[in-house]
Amino acid sequence: MIIAEANQTAQKLRGEGDALRNQIYASAYNKDAEFFSFYRSLIAYDTAIKEGTPLVISPDSDFFKYFGNANGRK
Repeated sequence: MIIAEANQTAQKLRGEGDALRNQIYASAYNKDAEFFSFYRSLIAYDTAIKEGTPLVISPDSDFFKYFGNANGRK
């Protein structure tokens, strides 16, 4: 019974945390959609590109959108 209650509490807290995270993301997006997109790209780069991992992607891929020029535009 104690384990079931702990699991229930854990799931409730995870749900509340997910809701807060989504609220923060939405707020950030509404303040500056372009910066939010840039930030999410950085997270994607960090996740996808690990040291020593070969990666072959076309230079005109949206994955490299912010490497086009100094302004971060294509």
